[in-house]
Amino acid sequence: MSFSEAEVQSARGAWEKIYVDAEDNGTAVLIRMFTEHPDTKSYFTHFKGMDSAEEMKQSDQVRGHGKRVFTAINDMVQHLDNTEAFLGILNPLGQKHATQLKIDPKNFRIICDIILQLMEEKFGGDCKTSFEKVTNEICTHLTNIYKEAGW
Repeated sequence: MSFSEAEVQSARGAWEKIYVDAEDNGTAVLIRMFTEHPDTKSYFTHFKGMDSAEEMKQSDQVRGHGKRVFTAINDMVQHLDNTEAFLGILNPLGQKHATQLKIDPKNFRIICDIILQLMEEKFGGDCKTSFEKVTNEICTHLTNIYKEAGW
């Protein structure tokens, strides 16, 4: 993993814009994922009964998970200039999702793409471009973790 100092600063600046409202933006990302890719909701047994976007938006469980996703990404963003620390956050999450939760790895690309779409919608194409390398690194490392776990 290799980010220049300029890439680190640009990615952090882009992320700060969306992370400032982590709960609402994390919730919006999950709702979009669940509505555009309904099969992704099957991994969340406590979300299954929620059919409308409004119902999901009001759910403490959806809001809490959206915030957890954004907090985990935020922790990784803070360590873009330290591969060991970055992977120290990502590896256990990947292992848990692969071995315990058995989440299909394609869902990580879906959620990362939705985050990028939301960034572009709210803050423009430069914001999205500044963060694409981060999402690519996350997805690449998660793919490797899944391969090592036998997926």
